[in-house]
Amino acid sequence: MRSALGWIGLAGILGSVFLICAGAAGAAGTFVPARSGGWPGWLAGPLSGLNLSLSDTRFQVLTLVMCGAYVLVLLSARGLPMRALAGTIVLAHVVLLLGPPLLSQDVFGYMAFARMGALHGLDPYTHLPSEAAADPVFGFIGWPFQHSPYGPLFTLGSYATAPLGLAGALWAFKAVAVASSLAAIALITRAAGMMGHSRRWAAAFVGCNPVLLLLAVGGAHNDTLILLVLALALLLGAGASPRLRAAALTVACGVGVKVTAGVLLPFLVLAPRRRFERMGVALAGIAGLLALAVLGLAGFGVHAAGFLGAVGEQQQLFAPYSIPAETARLVGLSGVPAWWREVFVGVFVLVLAGALWATARGADWRTAAGWSTLALLLCTAWLLPWYGLWLLPLAALSGDRRLRGATLVFCAYAMLIHLSLADPLLNPRPPHPSRHLPFPVPGARHRLELASFQILRNVELYLRW
Repeated sequence: MRSALGWIGLAGILGSVFLICAGAAGAAGTFVPARSGGWPGWLAGPLSGLNLSLSDTRFQVLTLVMCGAYVLVLLSARGLPMRALAGTIVLAHVVLLLGPPLLSQDVFGYMAFARMGALHGLDPYTHLPSEAAADPVFGFIGWPFQHSPYGPLFTLGSYATAPLGLAGALWAFKAVAVASSLAAIALITRAAGMMGHSRRWAAAFVGCNPVLLLLAVGGAHNDTLILLVLALALLLGAGASPRLRAAALTVACGVGVKVTAGVLLPFLVLAPRRRFERMGVALAGIAGLLALAVLGLAGFGVHAAGFLGAVGEQQQLFAPYSIPAETARLVGLSGVPAWWREVFVGVFVLVLAGALWATARGADWRTAAGWSTLALLLCTAWLLPWYGLWLLPLAALSGDRRLRGATLVFCAYAMLIHLSLADPLLNPRPPHPSRHLPFPVPGARHRLELASFQILRNVELYLRW
C-alpha cells in the first residue's frame, strides 16, 4: 500500500511540474515576471508550442498537488526503487530546464551584472544596472538600482555568459542550475549511504522538494550552486575518515558565490575533537578565503569586497512574508523598525553561539549548523523563499528528526506564500499603501512586479506575482 502511494507521489510531482512549466510557457503571464522585457521564443522555451495555459487557480491547485505528492514520496521513499526516484528527479529537472524562468527575474540580474562588467566596463560592485539602460537585458531585470550582492567567484565566472547574447546566457544559467542541483542530490545521496542513513529517503527529501524544484531550479537561481557547495562539504565530512580541511576549502569557495555559505565554516572548524585538528581545519578555511580575496582583488581591485556592501543594502529592505515582518504586523508596528530587526539579529546570534558551543562539546556539527541556518532564515528580514535550499542538505543528513520536521514546515511556508489562499492570513491590505510605496501598486491583492523602480530604505517589498 505504501509503495503504491509512493508511485502516485512520483507521478504527481512529474505531472504538476510539467503542467506548471508548460502552462507558464503558453502565454506571457504573471508566473514569468521577466516577460516585462517582452515574450521572445527563447524566454518562453520549447514547451510554449503545447499552447497550455496557467491561471492563478490552476497554479495554486498544481502547487498543492506537488506538495501533497512530495509528502507521499517521503512516507514511502525507503520502499521505492532508487531508479524510480532518480528517474523522477532527473525528468523533473529536464522539464524545468525546458520551461521559462519561474516566479523570479533574478537570473536576468545575473546576466545584467555579467554584461556590465564584460561588455560595458562597469564594475557591478560600484555601478548599477540602470547605468547600462541601453543594454537589451535591461527590460527583463527586476532590480536596476541595486549593486551585485554575489561573490567574486560567481561574478567573474558569469562574465563568460556575456558573449552568448540574452538567449544563450539564459540557457547557460538554466543549465548550470539544473546540473548543480542534480550533482548536489547525487552527493547528498552518497553521503547518506556513508553515514548509514537511507539513500532513498535523502534523495527524495532533497530532490523531490518543491522548494528545490519549483522555486530554485525553476527560477534558475544561483542558490543551487550553494546547495552543491554544501553537499560536497557534507560528503567530504562524512564517513569514518572525514576530510574536513577539504570541506573547509569547499565552503570558502561557496563564499565566493554567496556570503551565507560561510555559516557552515565555524562548525567545520569545531567538528574535530582535537585542538590540533581544529587548527588545521581553520587554517584551510582561512587559506581558501585568502585565495578568494586574491581573486577578488585581481578582478575588482579595491572594490573586491563590494558584494558585502550590497548584502548590507539588502538588509535595509524587508520582505513582507519574513518572520520579522509578519510578527511586526501582528503586534501592530508600522513597517519593520530597525530596532525590531535588531531583536531578531540578536536571537540569531544567540542561537548561533549556542550551536557553536554545543558543537565544541561534541554535538553533531551538521545538526548544529542546520539549526543555525534555520534560525538565520527565520530571523532575517530579507527572506526569499528559495533560500530554504540552504537548509535542505543539512537536514537531510542530520539524525535529528526535529530538524527535519522544522525544515519541512519552513518549506511548506515558503510554498504557501506563493498561493492566493494565504492572502487573508499573510497579506492583509495595508491601511495606507502609499505610506510605504511611492508609486502605484498594480494588480489585485497588491501584487507587485519587480520592474524598473528604485527601492528606498525601509520600503515594504511585496514578493507576490
